[in-house]
Amino acid sequence: MSHWRTRAGLAAISFAVALVCAGILALLVRDRWHTPEIKTAEQARYATTGQAAQSAGARVLPTDPKLAVEPAPPGPKQAQPANPN
Repeated sequence: MSHWRTRAGLAAISFAVALVCAGILALLVRDRWHTPEIKTAEQARYATTGQAAQSAGARVLPTDPKLAVEPAPPGPKQAQPANPN
């Protein structure tokens, strides 16, 4: 009977350690559950990002808009399969 109690005690301790580890892991990754707050360049200029850029001697500028027609990527074209079926 003492063998059963020893196994049950070890299982309970293992379960408790697993719960604590799962809780700690959840606390570590909780910030990844929310979508990031995206700011415009004007908003970022006066936020922490702008302050960090200014202290480093950089400027916060908006990104260039994408071209309407993207250029073809360099390199050879992909070969067509011999038997498309």
